Amino acid sequence: MFKARYLLSAALAPAVLLFFYIRKKDKVEPEPMKLLLLMAFLGALTTIPAAIMEMIGGAVVGFVFDSEGPIYKFIDAFCIVALAEEGCKYTVLLLSSWWSKEFNYTYDAVVYAVSVSLGFAALENILYVFDGGFSTAILRALTSVPGHTLFAVFMGYHYGIAKKAFCSKKVGLTIVSFCISLILPILIHGFYDFCLFMQNWLFIFIFLGFDVILTVLGFLVVNKLSREDSPVNVPAEPPVYTGMRR
Repeated sequence: MFKARYLLSAALAPAVLLFFYIRKKDKVEPEPMKLLLLMAFLGALTTIPAAIMEMIGGAVVGFVFDSEGPIYKFIDAFCIVALAEEGCKYTVLLLSSWWSKEFNYTYDAVVYAVSVSLGFAALENILYVFDGGFSTAILRALTSVPGHTLFAVFMGYHYGIAKKAFCSKKVGLTIVSFCISLILPILIHGFYDFCLFMQNWLFIFIFLGFDVILTVLGFLVVNKLSREDSPVNVPAEPPVYTGMRR
């Protein structure tokens, strides 16, 4: 019983710490905890459809390509794992937040995306840690859980742009930002996993460099959005006054 609680704490700690760090940066109008916990719960549930899609996708691709070959690992990383997981998380993000009256500032999008993603990461982490033990908890606390957070930061960044463009009736920018907010996390997640799937020293070094760059960029984006947080329901450009001054 003690060991189970110990492993559960080790599995949840990185997700909880990152969640509160991102939420603390929401200085203008912090989001309701009830809403964020709901998003995290829904994000955790997405592990089920994502796992099913990954299992089916892996089996189908395995009929065509050698599961130990680079082609299989590339398809598995980008077109199966990253697409399934980010796609499921994005669906929850969209359905639970887009029309919410609470979604009224640009940084809100990052908080929402991270909440969904860390819900997913927390449950996934529990399953892995209970299977692999404390050493797995340490490894995943340094890689997978921060990775899911960073994917969500870039998702939320462009999701917030899409919301602001939508409120400003900029159809083109809304569509482009929508697409980027899904495609960019898939590409980042796919490359992240592909480097790990290859299991050789070259790709480990590439992964470490990529992880450092991604982490730095992620913190810069979070700090920038937190500092420059602005309402989504006002036009991006200032109004043009043509009347005479009185």
